[in-house]
Amino acid sequence: MRHFLTLADFTKSELLEMIDLARKIKAQTKRKEFVPYMEQQTLGMIFEKSSTRTRVSFETGIYQLGGVGLFLSSSDIQLGRGEPMKDTARVISRMVDMVMIRTFEHSKLEEFAHYSKVPVINGLTDDYHPVQLMTDYLTMLEFGKADNPVCAYVGDGNNMTHSWLMLAAKMGFELRVATPKGYECNEAIVKKALAFAKESGAKITFGNDPVEAVKGCDVVTTDTWVSMGQEDEKEIRLKAFEGYMVDEALMSHAKDDAIFLHCLPAYRGYEVSEETFEKHADVIFTEAENRLHAQKGIMVWLDNHRNDD
Repeated sequence: MRHFLTLADFTKSELLEMIDLARKIKAQTKRKEFVPYMEQQTLGMIFEKSSTRTRVSFETGIYQLGGVGLFLSSSDIQLGRGEPMKDTARVISRMVDMVMIRTFEHSKLEEFAHYSKVPVINGLTDDYHPVQLMTDYLTMLEFGKADNPVCAYVGDGNNMTHSWLMLAAKMGFELRVATPKGYECNEAIVKKALAFAKESGAKITFGNDPVEAVKGCDVVTTDTWVSMGQEDEKEIRLKAFEGYMVDEALMSHAKDDAIFLHCLPAYRGYEVSEETFEKHADVIFTEAENRLHAQKGIMVWLDNHRNDD
């Protein structure tokens, strides 16, 4: 049995298998062919962090695969009243076929997976957002930007940045990260990504200059400067991130046909300008839709590997 906790847990070929499944299932969905790959299966969805795309995409996705999604807010189950994560895992995993968790500390996800009898998917933690990066790679493929691309991440060294590091390191492409001083990526995660990069041939660089990061790149991406749980730091962060907005001036340093990705929600006037966002809206909302298809690929792949050692 395999869990989907971070991209670090998979080989490049395994990740591409999931992407291929996602592309196949997306094509079927567009033809209104809903193949019941997970007929009569139940996906338990535990939310300690709120969400739009994660809930809609997983709930719709499992339904289109022939199963049913069970929404479990932490305020509605005993987890929110202090029941240990390991006990919650041992109960829920005896009643459902797969679990998706969207939570804060990555260690809570790991604890749940350790005690779970069924596959567990990371819907987001403070350290990683791997389902989003599978979505982003699917989108890059569809827009012709997955063949040895040069990608730039501009902004906070957060869970999205960490996941970009893992994607680049596994797939073997170039990633340039530009963050303000004091907002760099987690050192342990960087070390792990660089170790994978040595194996794959990926080139990963870090700096504090957005222009240098973006020069001549194929893909530019960013994320909110104030993530959930950081609201009390908003004013400090907005000051620290001055000059890191992705706008047309910054995008002018990328290739003429470069695409801009954003995992959403996007805060115009902060990490991205209104003009740049709307100019790349077709890519961004295809990316948003692809959460549905990428996650279906992940779920079907995990279901197919239940008997792995």
